[in-house]
Amino acid sequence: MVMEEGGQTERRGDPLTGGAARRQILVELADQNLDGICLSTYRTACKLRFIQKRCNLHLIDIYNVIEAVRDAGLNAVELNAGISVTRLENLVSSLFNQLSKRLPTTHPIKPRESTVLFVEFILAAIESEPESRLTVFSVKAILSVLCGGKLVDKLRYVFSQVSDSSGVMVLSKLDHFLMEALKLPSAVHERPSFGYTNNMVRSCFPQQKRVMLNMFLDIISDPPPCLVWLPLMHRLANVENVYHPVSCSYCRSNGMTGFRYRCLRCRGYQLCQNCFWHGNANGSHGSQHQMKEHSSWKSPATKLGRALGRTLGCVSSREPSHPVYPEEPERTLNLANIVPSQPIASPSPAMLLSSSAPESTKSSLATAQRMNEEHALIAAYVNRLQRSPRSIPIPSRQDEEHKLIARYTSRLAETESSGVIPTRSINFDVNKQKRELIAQLESKNREILAEIKRLRSEHDAVCQPSPEKGSTNPTLLAELRLLRQRKDELEQRMSSLQESRRELMVQLEGLMKLLKDEEQRQAAQAAGSAHAFPSRPSPSPGRSVGTASPQMYSPQDSLAGVGGNVQEAFAQDDGREEEERLLNGKDRAG
Repeated sequence: MVMEEGGQTERRGDPLTGGAARRQILVELADQNLDGICLSTYRTACKLRFIQKRCNLHLIDIYNVIEAVRDAGLNAVELNAGISVTRLENLVSSLFNQLSKRLPTTHPIKPRESTVLFVEFILAAIESEPESRLTVFSVKAILSVLCGGKLVDKLRYVFSQVSDSSGVMVLSKLDHFLMEALKLPSAVHERPSFGYTNNMVRSCFPQQKRVMLNMFLDIISDPPPCLVWLPLMHRLANVENVYHPVSCSYCRSNGMTGFRYRCLRCRGYQLCQNCFWHGNANGSHGSQHQMKEHSSWKSPATKLGRALGRTLGCVSSREPSHPVYPEEPERTLNLANIVPSQPIASPSPAMLLSSSAPESTKSSLATAQRMNEEHALIAAYVNRLQRSPRSIPIPSRQDEEHKLIARYTSRLAETESSGVIPTRSINFDVNKQKRELIAQLESKNREILAEIKRLRSEHDAVCQPSPEKGSTNPTLLAELRLLRQRKDELEQRMSSLQESRRELMVQLEGLMKLLKDEEQRQAAQAAGSAHAFPSRPSPSPGRSVGTASPQMYSPQDSLAGVGGNVQEAFAQDDGREEEERLLNGKDRAG
């Protein structure tokens, strides 16, 4: 058979996907004697569970599948596009190679053998349907069904493949998924037991409503008849090691492992899973009696306690089948909206002085002018760094910046110890200057982070070995020594940058604390002045040029979006959990 991808053809005759692997896994499946199970649903689930364990797919969860698909570049390919056997082998091989690295040395696997077996089984599943071909969607469907992990995570991934960009399920895509999933029962010769009709999906889902993720999970929890073997396969995996300390009423075994079946008509009649699956019955019990499946053992005392709890309303009688997920994934925090991209221009100090102002106001204006000069000096230095960031060596730039910050901190401390209380207009101006300083320091922190990232990329580039040169070449050895020396220099430089950044963060914390305390003290003094001098007239706008309206600047604006914690504002947003990032990433074409 010839497989197509991008106009090129490739035959299946290479040694990796020979027919010997297919015959081997089918012979091993026949040796399990699973065809003796009477119920087709249990028979199909047991066969697919054997294939899953034989190929070591039960050790790979849906998140590993998503990562491998993205690494192979299949997330950017149309779902109906063809895929070559070689590309399929590379995808499956990467899955098992990564699995062998995660497993402990006490439980090794053979990645090559697992790859051969699973690839051949996929090809057999594709060939089981007439006029079918190997596509990206068929590979994703088979991998998502046969891999391990939780069923709800698999269904969430399936929904991401059968929904549009707005998160609404497309019925035609779900039809396509069901047809691809039914190739698995066909591969183990169970296709006649599970029929499929075109109106099956439309009969399960309401036609007038938009089917979102939560509604999809609610409805699929009671799956259509063609897919009932999928949740049963997961229940089989969960009860493989569950022990029931009761005897079987037919085979008289002392205990049961796996499922336990209790007759709802015959009192005390229980069967193990082997006897129930093969239709064994004795005494007054008949094969037509309704049986209840139990996947765990509860002592009589435990069952009595749960019954009393449900009666008294202490325990919920029914647990939700799945968590309630948001209809739209939460967006990550964008810190660019918190920190201003450009420093705010400083007002001219000459505007703060007035010849007609009182003596106390003039002294306050002089203090504010000195602080504005300090701010202007820091702003000029930061602007010079932004214009020519590489003209000054990194250590000297950091030392000069630290000196400026220390100078500003000491000047701020002197202002607080002198007890000079500026007017309300000057307070707003000083707060504005402090906000400008914080914005400039935050910009400097971003520059340091960018420099660290650049150094890391250079370090990674330097550490890459050269494959075309021999390991015994003297020239290569000399180059390696130079590379190691360069690596040490880069590591030392990165360490110094990290230390400088930590010092900068500490100084920023101190500045923020001083700013917050000063604002609180100014607010308290303003309130005290209002109570002490209730009849004092406000200064005329013509006599004080520096007086500003309270609506122009607000003390709360100084820390808006930061919350008083600088480290939170600079925290690197590394996303949320890997699982949510993968599942909500909408791994689809285009």
